Amino acid sequence: MPKIFEILKELDNNEFLGDRNVEVLFPIILDVKNTNPSAIMWVNEKNTEIISSISFGTIICSYSAAIELNSKVNVIKVNNPRNAFRIVLEKFFTKTKKSFVASSAKIASNVKIGKEAFIGENVVIENDCVIGDFVEINHNTVIYSGTIIGDNVKIGANNTIGGVGFGYEKDQDETYVLIPHLGNVILERNVHIGNNVTIDRSVLGSTLLQENVKVDNLVHIAHGVNIGRNSLIIANAMVAGSCIIGENVWVAPSSSILNKLTIQNNALIGMGAVVVKNVNEGEVIVGNPGKQLQKLNK
Repeated sequence: MPKIFEILKELDNNEFLGDRNVEVLFPIILDVKNTNPSAIMWVNEKNTEIISSISFGTIICSYSAAIELNSKVNVIKVNNPRNAFRIVLEKFFTKTKKSFVASSAKIASNVKIGKEAFIGENVVIENDCVIGDFVEINHNTVIYSGTIIGDNVKIGANNTIGGVGFGYEKDQDETYVLIPHLGNVILERNVHIGNNVTIDRSVLGSTLLQENVKVDNLVHIAHGVNIGRNSLIIANAMVAGSCIIGENVWVAPSSSILNKLTIQNNALIGMGAVVVKNVNEGEVIVGNPGKQLQKLNK
């Protein structure tokens, strides 16, 4: 386990008060009753007033926090305490999954798989898929034919990536008939997909999640959707077919976006919103039907 001086090397622009040689054994949630000097925790801006009540351990807080230093407490000041705590967890307390392909996985013979992949139990990967380096695909996930997955993509359990979308047209007898879906799904590098997510292939072209998009559990992304880099789609959201979502967009839980709409960069779709019109850059949309609440200053 690391000593504090090792942690400080990983955190940019930090200021430290205390003993650099203390060993940190485990992270904990913020706890004023903690009595273990080997614990580390972080404090957000809303809780800085309770720092003086903490008697043991190491605290990561902001530069603006007023500190009455207890001799048994170590303090790391940074610009972004939550992100600094994330770095500590990732660097010192997270076990990385090693390269592994489960014997129960069914992988077509022409699939291209990069180095250090983790492919879990009962995963199915169909023909003509491309899997990049350091990709993680967890148990019971199905990757349909032609899907392209970039480097460092993480896919949770029980997902369906690249299945046929809900695209029907009436024939001469007024009977609904499925339109062939000849496209695919592309997940660019550093995309993360949670559990129980469905991402449909396009009719033609690609359903595309650009670099660093993050998708939470229980999300449905329909055929032909294009999601810009660094956007987040949160639990139970539904993005209907052929939508274009820009960069740095936040789509909150249980929201729905009508097909063929455009959500421009830096917009925020509020929890449970039903979006029925295009959304301009930086707008905040709430309600059913969705209406502009305000415009973000970015």
